[in-house]
Amino acid sequence: MAVRAEAFERPRSSDEDRNPRRFEQVVGNSPALEYVFDHVELVAPTNSTVLILGETGTGKELIARAIHNISSRCGRQFIRVNCAAIPLDLLESELFGHEKGAFTGAIAQKIGRFELADKGTLFLDEVGDIPSSLQPKLLRVLQEQEFERLGSARSHQVDVRLVAATNRDLGSMVKQKEFRSDLYYRLNVFPIQLPPLRSRREDIPALVSHFVEVYSRRMGKQIEGVPQATMAVLISYSWPGNVRELQNFIERSVIMSIGNELRAPLEELKHSPVAESMGAVTLEEAEREHIIKTLVHTKWVVAGPNGAAARLGMKRSTLYFRMQKLGISRSNQDALHTQQSEHEMGTDLPLD
Repeated sequence: MAVRAEAFERPRSSDEDRNPRRFEQVVGNSPALEYVFDHVELVAPTNSTVLILGETGTGKELIARAIHNISSRCGRQFIRVNCAAIPLDLLESELFGHEKGAFTGAIAQKIGRFELADKGTLFLDEVGDIPSSLQPKLLRVLQEQEFERLGSARSHQVDVRLVAATNRDLGSMVKQKEFRSDLYYRLNVFPIQLPPLRSRREDIPALVSHFVEVYSRRMGKQIEGVPQATMAVLISYSWPGNVRELQNFIERSVIMSIGNELRAPLEELKHSPVAESMGAVTLEEAEREHIIKTLVHTKWVVAGPNGAAARLGMKRSTLYFRMQKLGISRSNQDALHTQQSEHEMGTDLPLD
């Protein structure tokens, strides 16, 4: 049984229908993601600074755009700066601009990103990479909404709403004197923590189907479904690179697919260097864990509309075969549970 390659998004309320741009690019409706949406809707109407926290690849820019899209600044500029991608000696000019002749190579006046974002939103991605020498100037513009271009003594007033993001622990950086405490507190007005993909696995089928549709359309392919065995592995995998890693993997899978069914190179996941460094489990272990969790949830009922086979999208015979191959049986699990319980009680009795 295959999952249709359709884009699944969280259900929208009537208010969201009036503003279809609200969360149009954020796929999923898990409780962890809904919690983020709730906080976005709370802070977006304000002009408060937002600090988006999360691992690489969790979609921090999408959330920043969502904040902008449902704010009063929606019709204005959304300007993005990746602080880690700009050389340190150019970052000040990039943010605040410069006058002609301010430094070697400044052959003309340059308008900085803060000026470009006037009346709009400025998104500072990887804000933890801003050098300490530049942090006081950033603090000043946040507090007073004014700054000077490089090579000028004239102050410029701006009205900018700042959304910052980082995958670094700014609190620890403050303790280690790598980040100014006053700037940290000024940025940390309203923090939003994005969950890693492994914490919202229920969103993976929707994300997979969404990316399959996107890349099938771009490549002119007719991929209509994802095998449930493949989907089970994708759900169970830890995805250390989060949504970005999943997106790239699905793009590669679409390229490799021939016919109307997704052919994912699942062996690649087993040999992922990042996953191995994080102690990721093997594909068989991941599949085994997923099947066991489903069986426990169904109280070990395999057949029927509410049984484990139906939930996993498999035929009953296929599930029995997978259980036999992976060494899954209720008696084994009950014995393991008993052994663990006795160990916790300090008995360690044999299970003869």
